Amino acid sequence: MEKSIKMTVNGKEYKIAVYPNQTLVDVLRERLGLTGTKVGCEMGDCGSCTVILDGKAVNACLVLAVQADGREILTIEGLARDEVLHPLQESFVMEGAIQCGFCTPGMIMTAQALLKENPNPDEAQIREGISGVLCRCTGYSKIVQAIKSTSQKTHRL
Repeated sequence: MEKSIKMTVNGKEYKIAVYPNQTLVDVLRERLGLTGTKVGCEMGDCGSCTVILDGKAVNACLVLAVQADGREILTIEGLARDEVLHPLQESFVMEGAIQCGFCTPGMIMTAQALLKENPNPDEAQIREGISGVLCRCTGYSKIVQAIKSTSQKTHRL
């Protein structure tokens, strides 16, 4: 039996009916068409489905949609404003931190939450902060540099 929930996604309020066993990642992708959030392992191990829920990075595959009732969600689609890339997205492009791109949305959302909590992390803090997101294409060096570059740019503002 479906349950009606309200949630704010990328600043827009949605009222939708969901099944009790539906995950947040499935609702974001299948019901709202926000396919930037990737589905990987579906067990919370890879981090490709990371979104920001009430300011905290979470694996959307581990969150039931009913748990998002009344809450605020930010996905990769919500970072860019008016067709202008967010500084993190821009840094990932400029630093060559994108290879196949599958982990990129989860990595960027995790980095966004990290930088909100710690605007000027050192390399060790960045590596620890992104440790929940697996990337099979890189050695993480360019990803770490992109996050550090964003930190330095926004820290000067």
